Amino acid sequence: MIDLIGHKSAFAAQASSEGLARAGRFLGSALALAMSMTSSVQASNLLPVPSGQPVELSNVLLDTNPGELWVRFRFIAPNIGATVGRITYDVAVIDMEHLCQTLAVPYVAQHDLDPARVVISFSDRPLEFGTSEPDATQFFEAYRLEQSQCIWEGL
Repeated sequence: MIDLIGHKSAFAAQASSEGLARAGRFLGSALALAMSMTSSVQASNLLPVPSGQPVELSNVLLDTNPGELWVRFRFIAPNIGATVGRITYDVAVIDMEHLCQTLAVPYVAQHDLDPARVVISFSDRPLEFGTSEPDATQFFEAYRLEQSQCIWEGL
């Protein structure tokens, strides 16, 4: 089991050997460590984004499955979707770039990481990493970091 550590002002990480085995089941031979904030949506945990939509950090995952370090920032954005009145991908992508620049860049620097990619993902509901739900909406973007800037990588 991967232990999720809730904290409002900083990130914390802890993984048990069982958690690594479980992550490995989803990531093949990946080394995965979960770094998390609580996933219940509370106004104090919402992050400001250009669209104004409610966005909360679900967890941060260090993933070496691609053969290099990818840092995955997973967010809950309950208003995303393709139907009328929902936040569409074209709007959400601006929010994802903003979060890369304002959250991921400082996080990587603070933890002295050198990732090959930073992935920002939005889901309209909490989902366990590596699983899918047919009714869930998810958006993903990947970036490389150069001189403290997020450079979009069209994957």
